[in-house]
Amino acid sequence: MAQPNLANLLQQAQALQEKLKQLQEEAAAKTVQAQSGGGMVRVTVDGSLQVRRIDIDPSLIAANDKAMLEDLITVAVNEGLRQAQKMVAEEMGKLAPLGGLKFPGFE
Repeated sequence: MAQPNLANLLQQAQALQEKLKQLQEEAAAKTVQAQSGGGMVRVTVDGSLQVRRIDIDPSLIAANDKAMLEDLITVAVNEGLRQAQKMVAEEMGKLAPLGGLKFPGFE
């Protein structure tokens, strides 16, 4: 079995690290939207799992039902976070298997 070229492996690892950073930045710039209450509460979440926006229908506020509003916000935020995590996982899946990193003896 041939000895691995350490310089080559380090170069490939560095390239993979740069690609990972690029994918993370691209994912952070993307957003997903989720809603609850038939669209009465809408949230926007980015790929860094930050809530960017919450929109609440004025009629929901006028109803003055604090418990219902809290529940709808919670549901929408959790769904937005779930969708954003899925989006990030799909983006990171582009690195599989290890972004084309080749190890001698494992090709």
